[in-house]
Amino acid sequence: MQTMMWTASQLAAEGPQAAAQAQGMAALAWLLIALPLVGAAVLLLGGRRTNGVGPGLAVGMSWASFGVGAAILVEMLGRAPGERAQHVHLFSWLPVGTLNLNAGLLVDQLSMTFVMLVTFVGSLILVYSLGYMAHDPDKRRFFAYLNLFVAAMLLLVLADSYLLLYVGWEGVGLASYLLIGFWNYRPEYASAANKAFIANRVGDFGLGLAIMTMFFTFGRVDYAGVLPAAGEASQVTLTVIGLLLLVGACGKSAQFPLQSWLGDAMAGPTPVSALIHAATMVTAGVYLVVRSNPIYNLAPNAQLAVVVVGAITLTMGAIIGCAKDDIKKALAASTMSQIGYMMLAAGLGPIGYAFAIFHLVTHGFFKAGMFLGAGSVMHGMGDRVDMRTFGSLSGKMKTTWLTFGAGWLAIIGFPLLSGFWSKDKIIEAAFIGHGWRPWVFGFVTMLAAGLTAFYMSRLFFMTFHGDKRWEKDDHPHESPATMTIPMIVLSVGSVLLGGLLWFAGFTTWLEPVTGGHGEEHHPVLPVPVITGLTLVLVAIGVAWAYRMYWQGQVAVSAPRGSFWTRLARRDFYQDDVNHGALVLPGRGLVRAMVSTDDQGVDGAAMGLANGLRGASGRVRRIQNGFVRSYALTMLLGVVVILGAMWVVQ
Repeated sequence: MQTMMWTASQLAAEGPQAAAQAQGMAALAWLLIALPLVGAAVLLLGGRRTNGVGPGLAVGMSWASFGVGAAILVEMLGRAPGERAQHVHLFSWLPVGTLNLNAGLLVDQLSMTFVMLVTFVGSLILVYSLGYMAHDPDKRRFFAYLNLFVAAMLLLVLADSYLLLYVGWEGVGLASYLLIGFWNYRPEYASAANKAFIANRVGDFGLGLAIMTMFFTFGRVDYAGVLPAAGEASQVTLTVIGLLLLVGACGKSAQFPLQSWLGDAMAGPTPVSALIHAATMVTAGVYLVVRSNPIYNLAPNAQLAVVVVGAITLTMGAIIGCAKDDIKKALAASTMSQIGYMMLAAGLGPIGYAFAIFHLVTHGFFKAGMFLGAGSVMHGMGDRVDMRTFGSLSGKMKTTWLTFGAGWLAIIGFPLLSGFWSKDKIIEAAFIGHGWRPWVFGFVTMLAAGLTAFYMSRLFFMTFHGDKRWEKDDHPHESPATMTIPMIVLSVGSVLLGGLLWFAGFTTWLEPVTGGHGEEHHPVLPVPVITGLTLVLVAIGVAWAYRMYWQGQVAVSAPRGSFWTRLARRDFYQDDVNHGALVLPGRGLVRAMVSTDDQGVDGAAMGLANGLRGASGRVRRIQNGFVRSYALTMLLGVVVILGAMWVVQ
């Protein structure tokens, strides 16, 4: 399968003449990026003159990109599996020495999956933003940033080389920074944007080192040059590359230990949370690992590290979600946990790559829908986010309640809804293997499913059911159609998409990129047992949350709670650990460097300057302007000369 996968891309990497490999609509793949990029440029450069048409133009450009992607996909489906990957040559980018790198796009099953997700969900979110940002005086700039993000994300997933991927990688980081800090006149929003930007730079440094290592090892950084040649490198080298790629993935996808930025990133407008932190940017790390599967297949230690990171993150995220009262931060913890599922699946190798992408797609729909639902609740509740001040909103916001409920049922894995088809496949795959691994990782994924059911039911019940806890001055109301229609569409995907993709053979469709399963693998427990135990844990989680947050009394102010509750509310003291491990040593290093500069470099320079100044001051005393002093000096000079002559004679 892997040989079949690289036939088109290898030919395309040989030179500009191979651009003919892209035929039909695939040759227009560059429009996918160009259209939203043009929209961003017009809105940013056009200034206030585009205020009236700007938001509509941004939405139109995003939908146009989706139209091009749909046309490419339809044509791709008409080709044989081994002929679907096509390469689009753009231009000669870096013809420097031995590095002759062309900029190009790789249009294959994996990249087109992301194209359709980004453009469709992204376009719905832009439509939602028309209502959400209707009264913001600077909405033109907001829509420009959204278009910029969509263009950068599409470049990331369509790039045919790691270096071009890095350009898109940095582009989404920039757009994320701009969007999180969009309301930067509030210090906490500006601080959240800086935190996200800095945390991502740590991951980006790892990705940059991985690309450098690839060039040192293979002499190339394009997929067609690196991935087919992975077998020629030593396992140590591949392990180093795999671990460095994982560092990049952890930063972008908010995985342990670089996950601390995601909760604070909820400071941005809610459409930003839905687009960047649920459906697209945070999934880039999963894409990177799956795209690099030939490297990980030959580096079992790096592969194990991916599984461990995913297992830790999905557990931490689930526990954190159980204690958050901020509706958006609870969803952020859920996102962290669900991407942990995807990362764990990607680390399982060929048996998990396709399932990771499968869950990524379904998660993009139901999590984006719930984020938009959270924004709708905020819209109707005066921008409040504390779920303890909500309750019993189902009667006032019926559309939001129904659409959010569809996402809730999907994410907990309710039978036959999207999450049931995708997440449960990851749980089954985690139970495949030998020795201790399937038992540990399998039960971790299963227990996390129970925790997911609890914290998502807690969120749903605290917001829409139970006692009414809002003030008399509050007037909850449903959102306008521009906001509710995207929520309805996403809720339909939350219900139906998983089953449709499963029966359509989505995972089989991805196999030319992810590789086939090879020999038949069976979990260490029968699949019906795994499914049954998982559903039992899900039912327990829902029942527990029902008893506590629907039937029980919810305090308006959060009680102090147990040690574990406080630990979860403080995000496992991530910020404190980062402060102690990074900030304080960093400050100490800076102070030491400043001291060295002040007392060493500057001290030497100032010492020399002060010495010259003192010497010049003493010499200057001789030039006092008095004739008698000059005459005396001349006399002394004559005496000295005569004395010297007398001594010599």
